[in-house]
Amino acid sequence: MTFRARLSLLLALAAWLTATDAAATEPEAWTSRFGRDWPLVGQIWDVNRRTAIDKVILEQRLADADFVLLGEKHDNPDHHRLQANLVAGMIRVGRRPAVAFEMLTPDQAPALAAYLRQHPGDAAGIGEAVNWSASGWPEWRLYRPIAAAALDGGVVIVAANLSQAEVAALRTGDFAAALGRQRAEALGLLQSMPAALQDQVTTELRQEHCGLLPAAALPAMLRIQRARDAVLAEALSEHGQTGGGILIAGAGHIRNDRAVPFYLHRLRPAAAVLSLAFIEAHDGATVPNWASLPYDYVWFTPVFDDRDPCEKFKDQLQHMKRKD
Repeated sequence: MTFRARLSLLLALAAWLTATDAAATEPEAWTSRFGRDWPLVGQIWDVNRRTAIDKVILEQRLADADFVLLGEKHDNPDHHRLQANLVAGMIRVGRRPAVAFEMLTPDQAPALAAYLRQHPGDAAGIGEAVNWSASGWPEWRLYRPIAAAALDGGVVIVAANLSQAEVAALRTGDFAAALGRQRAEALGLLQSMPAALQDQVTTELRQEHCGLLPAAALPAMLRIQRARDAVLAEALSEHGQTGGGILIAGAGHIRNDRAVPFYLHRLRPAAAVLSLAFIEAHDGATVPNWASLPYDYVWFTPVFDDRDPCEKFKDQLQHMKRKD
């Protein structure tokens, strides 16, 4: 029996075993407080077919893909809980994917490896080992269940982001100078981005930062964004040669039109890649806004923090200035 045939049998068995429990586990035990009763909350949608699906079907499709990209809103604990559940589910049906984190850099990889040699299978201390609190990401306790699911399944955790030196080089130089010409060419970074797409991404970067960044900073931010998408894809490709891979990243990095999937398809053209974004629902919305969902699947959750994002960003800028 082929691997695919065995996997299909395992998926069918898993679906049968969990089908009777599916209704009992809904609604989800949401941590986020705002909008728990909004119409879309808890719903999973197949974006390409524009149909709602259940969790069992989603898990079957993800388990059959070579690479699964799980996009989050970083500060929403429900997104991390659901990511951890899906990682554990894929491992449970026989997959052994590498689990790559946008939040971890090659600079932290030696400390991560040393810690896991001394404390195999213990996700709790990873944050302290890699100095997570200084990284600017939300607390390690939110990501710990994802790492625990990976370690419990005996799969590798990959530090997939750019290094600090690469980010610094990209702020002042081009892709070849920052990554090396051969690597940058292999990743497709030496090809110019179409002008219309470059304008679109630049506009989005300006809006995401609430118009508070100087225009002179945007070209470097665009270079860093492109390079980050490319190296995240590179890490998945390298570490997922046999068992495939799962990416834990912000939802912007998993969009199909220009982010990690674009570069991953370049590196692994025959691979099956699926993107799933966890999206905070909007009050009163009963169907997804298809124009804003460049993913294969979306899973709607309540809102964790209802503060104005631009006010939060201003607070972050003030905090950074005080640290400087």
